[in-house]
Amino acid sequence: MGQKVNPTGYRIGIVEDWRSRWYASKQEFGQLLVEDHRVREFISNKYQYSGIPKVVIERTRDQVVVHLHTSRPGIIIGRKGQEIDRLKNDLEELTGRRMEVKIVEVSNPHQSAVLVAEDIAQQLSKRGSFRRVIKRAMDQVMESGVNGIKIQLSGRLGGAEMSRTEKASRGSIPLSTLRRHIDYGFRKAKTAQGIIGVKVWIDLGDYSDEESADGTNAEAGQAPQKSKKTYKR
Repeated sequence: MGQKVNPTGYRIGIVEDWRSRWYASKQEFGQLLVEDHRVREFISNKYQYSGIPKVVIERTRDQVVVHLHTSRPGIIIGRKGQEIDRLKNDLEELTGRRMEVKIVEVSNPHQSAVLVAEDIAQQLSKRGSFRRVIKRAMDQVMESGVNGIKIQLSGRLGGAEMSRTEKASRGSIPLSTLRRHIDYGFRKAKTAQGIIGVKVWIDLGDYSDEESADGTNAEAGQAPQKSKKTYKR
């Protein structure tokens, strides 16, 4: 089961919180769902290498609040907040709704699977040796204090004629254990030979340990939040 299911989706509603938090009628639900996808797609295309692992969208009756989790808040905020104002105006034009953007700083990018996958994809796009890239990424992640990491690359690795899959792991990755906080990330590396898929799994420990440290209720379906800086615009 753990090999066939997205670990985040596997835990949503049990120990992980939803990425879109709002309620809608049956008539509006599909339209709002597509709108959320367009907002996320627009942000990921506009800030491709700004270290954005997660976008959480909340909706009220009259406005939409976008929580932008990023390891590089300075790039998105810009000088005197000009860039974040521009992003807010672009999102309002895209959706036709009143938007509010909040920046949440990710304190340790080496413990975010999406950011690790993004870093690996960036190095592969610059023609880095995939074995060296994997080893360096695993060293950095394990030094940050996690329990385990698994990396999988798929495609024409090293410019080979035939595509293949390479896997590497260290520590423990219990994918089927729901009480374990397994962070999952996927990114595509665009190379001259074709696209290489990068998958990363990181074991951050038990949710119960994070709950006792942060004082949040993981059993109620709320993901434990680490102390982060928030910038509101």
